[in-house]
Amino acid sequence: MGNSGRTASGGARHTRTVAVAAAAAALWVTAAEGASPAAAAEPSYAATTGVGVHNAYEKAKYPYFADALDSGASLLELDVWTNAFGAGWRVSHSNPLGNDNNCENAATPAELRTKARDQSLAGCLADMKAWHDAHPGHRPIVIKTEMKDGFYGKSGRGPDDLDALLSGTLGDALLRPADVVGDHPDLDAAVQAGAWPSRSALAGKFIVELIPGTVEENNPLDTLWTDREYATHLRDLAAAGQLRRAAAFPAVHNAAAGDPRTRYQDTAIRPWFVFFDGDASAYVTQNIDTAWYDTRHYILIMTDAQNVAPAIDGTSPTEAQARARVNDLAARHASFATADWYPLPSVLSAVVPRG
Repeated sequence: MGNSGRTASGGARHTRTVAVAAAAAALWVTAAEGASPAAAAEPSYAATTGVGVHNAYEKAKYPYFADALDSGASLLELDVWTNAFGAGWRVSHSNPLGNDNNCENAATPAELRTKARDQSLAGCLADMKAWHDAHPGHRPIVIKTEMKDGFYGKSGRGPDDLDALLSGTLGDALLRPADVVGDHPDLDAAVQAGAWPSRSALAGKFIVELIPGTVEENNPLDTLWTDREYATHLRDLAAAGQLRRAAAFPAVHNAAAGDPRTRYQDTAIRPWFVFFDGDASAYVTQNIDTAWYDTRHYILIMTDAQNVAPAIDGTSPTEAQARARVNDLAARHASFATADWYPLPSVLSAVVPRG
């Protein structure tokens, strides 16, 4: 994704009082790999705050994508290109024509960290499946997928094709929109009725989030962005009684006051958005009521967590600084705080109460 994770001025002290910091620290828990079944009082997935890694496919962060999966992070980000000038679904930050990543297309757990990297999205998904097979009770992991230049259905890279790729590789390891919707009419109604399972009930699941990409959003000729295209896809599948085919959750991208779904003129697609994703500083400084997301059990992803004032280092803050920042954003109703804190696995694996 874009410019997320750039190093900010470091070392600034957190301004919250010692009493508040101590109270937040008391809430700090670490997500267990292969968690045991949930107690009756265990909160839902939407009532917790986890930590994510921006562009986790980059080799400078993790030599192999299996290392990112091993990191303990609750969210890992991929960037995907689909344009007609290259083949397949490419995973790269700045190369729109080819692959530049730490994925290796492992067919089995034994092949992880043994094969050539720079594979397509299919290769990244294969690594996820191989890793999942080795860790069947793993923590739930959001795979945030930035569609850099959007879908390209003319070349077999549209929403249906993505569903087929995700389903064909990950199968039952996916949490699907249909799993959340159940007997409700749409995702919005489901999550407001409390349909999110607990974290332990989601053990062994990947949750794919889709956001429009930086190239797509800046292309004046692109009038159908990823968010609207995939939400329309969900609406149409549900109307046809085929929602089970869908494999991903579209997100409303960029922070905005009020209900940001009002940007979509087609009111019928609005209830298919329960993921919201934007800059942490914007949510904090632009008079946005983030409790609105929490009370409705929506998933709110706050990016560039390091840049919220007072800014801390974007890659290697102290563990105390990073923990304090996560606690602060959890208190501000974030479901995920993301940055480039890959050197801090003890922070990445943490989960705290939201709100």
